[in-house]
Amino acid sequence: MELVTVPEIRAAAELLKPIIRYTPMESSRPLELKVGGPVHLKCENLQRTGSFKIRGAYTRISRLDECEKAAGVVAASAGNHAQGVALAASLLGMHSTVFMPVGASIAKLAATRAYGATVHLTGANLDEALIEARAFEAEHGAVLVHPFDHPDVLRGQGTVGLEILEQLPTAATVVVAMGGGGLISGMSAALKGLRPDIKVIGVQAEKAAAWPESLSAGHPVRLTQMSTLADGIAVGEPTALTYRHVTEFVDEIVTVSEDQLSQAMLLCLERAKLVVEPAGVAAIAAIMAQPESFTPPVVAVLSGGNIDPLLMLHVAQHGLVAAGRFLTLQLDIPDRPGSLARLVALVGEMGANIVDVFHSRQGSTLALGDVEVNLRLECRGADHAQQLAEAVSAAGFTIRQRA
Repeated sequence: MELVTVPEIRAAAELLKPIIRYTPMESSRPLELKVGGPVHLKCENLQRTGSFKIRGAYTRISRLDECEKAAGVVAASAGNHAQGVALAASLLGMHSTVFMPVGASIAKLAATRAYGATVHLTGANLDEALIEARAFEAEHGAVLVHPFDHPDVLRGQGTVGLEILEQLPTAATVVVAMGGGGLISGMSAALKGLRPDIKVIGVQAEKAAAWPESLSAGHPVRLTQMSTLADGIAVGEPTALTYRHVTEFVDEIVTVSEDQLSQAMLLCLERAKLVVEPAGVAAIAAIMAQPESFTPPVVAVLSGGNIDPLLMLHVAQHGLVAAGRFLTLQLDIPDRPGSLARLVALVGEMGANIVDVFHSRQGSTLALGDVEVNLRLECRGADHAQQLAEAVSAAGFTIRQRA
């Protein structure tokens, strides 16, 4: 199986020039302080369709022959590849059909339809949607545009690597989210082809990490289950094509937790003023978790920014909790006049902000003469949250649960 080459990726870049956005590279002061050197963000969340996927989709579809174009294309996707295929097909005057998991983001679903695709919701994940897409291909003759299992897709995605070296020729480490491995395969082929000394690190969500086990086994291995907020990188099994590229070019693969993903998304919102989906912040999550492992100058690829607003609110709140900036206390306090006022005054003196308070005299586990109080508080961080809990306990209030 042939590896994609730098000349092929350069040819894809020329093809894509009038189609894609040359996305900006932004420096990140908070990450620089952690790493001890320059950290830059490659903002593919600002790409057309909100992710890098248009690069590979357009490269693949534009090179179909006239008979294939007339038959239309079909794809399976959790959302970002769907939008890339839909827009690419529309730009080329073709019809596209996309199969998406039943639980796909409403925002991604609506955008895919807006780009002109016929969308079918089927299956619980990408792998099940892909089965339906293959069946549609066999029945209707449409060309399957796989999200990562074709050299032209890898060539298109590899153009991100070319741009990084043009924008930051001194880059020492490039960190990339990975699911099936299409982006990191194409990028690493470009990066290593031009700069063999550069380090390429892939990042997976630990609850959807097929790559570590596959690399240990020496061949692609299918996961039996996945559960992650990062739907864009929730892929159950690599392909032989991406496996070959990753084993050839990628230096290391690390995993990140759901808490780390949510904190990374919060950092993007608060400090970088960038909307990035959970899969798109995987590289930042890895840098935040182990900053000493990344030699600067570092480039973190923000691979996508397509997130449902409700999910964004949920993940942001999860990130606040994980960062110790949001504290929930369930307490028992004496059912006497002034008890609640004393508790509230204590919290105020400690510099916390009460989001809401719930007061109830009903509860099977309550001692006679006690009342249950639930407080949700905004804190300054993990240390402040700990100080608050200790002060509440020292004041004689019984903490039953803390979150």
